Amino acid sequence: MIDVSENQKEVHLQIAGMTCAACANRIEKTLKKADGVETANVNLALENATIKYNPDVANVKEFETKIKNLGYDVVTEKKEFAITGMTCAACASRIEKGLNKMNGVSSATVNLALENATVVLNPLEVSTQAIIQKVEKLGYGALLKKENSSDTAEYKEKVLKRQKNKFIISAILSLPLLWAMVGHFQFTSSLYVPALFMNPWFQLILSIPVQFIIGKQFYVGAYKALRNQSANMDVLVALGTSAAFFYSLYLTIVSIGSNGGVELYYETSSILITLILLGKLFEARAKGRSSEAIKKLMGLQAKTAIVERNGVEKEIPLDQVVLNDIVYVKPGEKVPVDGVIMEGNSAVDESMITGESVPVDKTVGDSIIGATINKNGFLKIKALKVGKDTALAQIIKIVEDAQGSKAPIQRLADKISGIFVPIVVALAVITFFIWFIWINPGSFPSALEKFIAVLVIACPCALGLATPTSIMAGSGRAAEIGVLFKGGEHLEKTHFINTVVLDKTGTVTKGEPTLTDVIVKEGFDENLFLRLIGSAEKQSEHPVAEAIVQGVKEKKISLFEAEQFNAIPGYGIQALIKEYSVLIGTQKLMEQHHINLMDALELKQKLESVGKTVMLVAVNQQYVGMIAVADIVKETSKDAINRLKNMGIEVMMMTGDNQRTAESIGKLVGIDQVISEVLPSDKAKEVKKLQDQGKTVAMVGDGINDAPALATADIGMAIGTGTDVAIEAADITLIRGDLNSIADAIFMSKKTIRNIKQNLFWALAYNSIGIPIAAAGFLAPWLAGAAMAFSSVSVVLNALRLQRVKFKISFSKNNVK
Repeated sequence: MIDVSENQKEVHLQIAGMTCAACANRIEKTLKKADGVETANVNLALENATIKYNPDVANVKEFETKIKNLGYDVVTEKKEFAITGMTCAACASRIEKGLNKMNGVSSATVNLALENATVVLNPLEVSTQAIIQKVEKLGYGALLKKENSSDTAEYKEKVLKRQKNKFIISAILSLPLLWAMVGHFQFTSSLYVPALFMNPWFQLILSIPVQFIIGKQFYVGAYKALRNQSANMDVLVALGTSAAFFYSLYLTIVSIGSNGGVELYYETSSILITLILLGKLFEARAKGRSSEAIKKLMGLQAKTAIVERNGVEKEIPLDQVVLNDIVYVKPGEKVPVDGVIMEGNSAVDESMITGESVPVDKTVGDSIIGATINKNGFLKIKALKVGKDTALAQIIKIVEDAQGSKAPIQRLADKISGIFVPIVVALAVITFFIWFIWINPGSFPSALEKFIAVLVIACPCALGLATPTSIMAGSGRAAEIGVLFKGGEHLEKTHFINTVVLDKTGTVTKGEPTLTDVIVKEGFDENLFLRLIGSAEKQSEHPVAEAIVQGVKEKKISLFEAEQFNAIPGYGIQALIKEYSVLIGTQKLMEQHHINLMDALELKQKLESVGKTVMLVAVNQQYVGMIAVADIVKETSKDAINRLKNMGIEVMMMTGDNQRTAESIGKLVGIDQVISEVLPSDKAKEVKKLQDQGKTVAMVGDGINDAPALATADIGMAIGTGTDVAIEAADITLIRGDLNSIADAIFMSKKTIRNIKQNLFWALAYNSIGIPIAAAGFLAPWLAGAAMAFSSVSVVLNALRLQRVKFKISFSKNNVK
């Protein structure tokens, strides 16, 4: 962004979706009408807009919103950065504020637990290098994350190793100081303490490297924070340890020549630094465990693939596989990419996607998903999706986005941590003077101890970790059982749901016709009946015909080849098979051929009354039986709906089917409230009506026509076996297509929010209780340091409990057990 005058700025926006000059004119006119805009020029050839405006009246986000409301897109890039050097929530808050103030940055969120920043930026206005420079100017490090790169992980591993080495050296140097300190206590008076350990100059020599070499990171962090007019944990640690060290140094110097021993505090500063480093090490390891779900998902991917290139078979790394490659998959191997089977047949274990442990038979023409396991046959697969486009890569991306996002509940913690450190410093100073002037007048050492204890006990680390660690663990655990939350805000909002609206086809039901009834007239051979209808329908491409053929094949019946075949649109089919003339279709088709149906019509009406599609069958001009096809209910739908009801959630079904069919399906699964004969365009309106009644609505669907309703609902849940459009419009993807996943999603949301509240309560309670105790003189500084260090660890460990949540649970009305 360029400064044009004191009260004027200029911005360039890249616009996508313009097709002609009329589009450019429309955008330009709208922008010119906006408050605060002096000029706006839209260039169709360059596909960009140049806007001069008054920043006191308007802002770039308003322009982006206006362009999007017109039906166009503003081109932005989403970049992920690994951030180093953060020690507490104040650090994350400062980086986030700094990035959000940058020209060209639409939004920036910093996650302390993941140690990363997600930045949405305008590439015409700001570069990734400028983002990195801004972070560095604020006193931290930034590294652009690259797809399929292990740079970030390696960098973090190096930092962790360096911290571990620092802790070991610090512990070795601090041990004699700790030994000397323990020897001062009355109950340890019999403990032997070497005279050397009590020597002030020996203690000084040991503590200097701890204070200024190992502890350098705290001084650097404190300096950078203060330079940017803010304060963080480094400020508190640097202040507390420096006060102890320099007061001890003063006493050491003034004691030269005196025979009496002096009370020194070198051990206070050294042990504090050592304990804080230990706490940070535990915290880093615990935080690493909170992203186990991502590691597990990544572990499902094949590392290499065998491809056919120019007629030659060769093994290559997975990231070198390209579209339309022919990939060889041997028995027992993981399928490397998403594709279609060109040769071979096998049973494939798809449990990582569907949760179904029974392998699925696959043959030529069937689609196959990457990371599934080929059990027993050799397959040749044509790669249709590779790299970041595969199903597994998309799942990993959704989980990563959710773990890196912020839940609204985190705003409270961010606000508190932003003002926390200055308040603590003020409280520590007040504590010092109260002790020095009133409680123990003139006793500088006593007042100093309380000052250090208050500074150290009050670090806001636990507060900053309370929410993101729970979001990471909760969304990760949910992903393991096939529930993908697209963001922390959706994970939080889900626990408010009190009404679930289910689409029927493909959601409550399987979404595909299935042969349900075979009724053969007495005297006609059933085996021949099935062989004839299967052989006739095999020639048709109609979905109902495919269902009939599949149903016949499942009965292990071999089929004939039809000598003649004729499809009669809207009526049925006619075929000649061996010496049999076969008619299959509607009552009208039978009547046209003068077939006597006296024995069939009553039974036909009975089957149709429960929503089944009935086809009559005649052989050689004689009625011989009927078959019925229906979109059958999923096996788990009834139990899942009962489970939702027991959670106190109102369950409804919405469908375009007629009232009779809808009610019969509803009755089968235990849904009392059915909204039927709804046009696809009206589904969103029906959801809005429920919201207007004060309900918090989750819409569950799988089709393109469900997308508007999914977007309108408070929470949209897409069945993962459905269309990409529905999945894109939804807030949660239920990979396994099982309605039990709805209850799992709500249950996981409730568990996660409860966990976040526990973390926030204990983080705040810890400081609220700890500060007065430290100020009252009941906590030695080293003990305060230990408590502070392990408070963060306890918050992370509490969040990690979410990774062990079991989903075979009992529910009672309005209460999750």
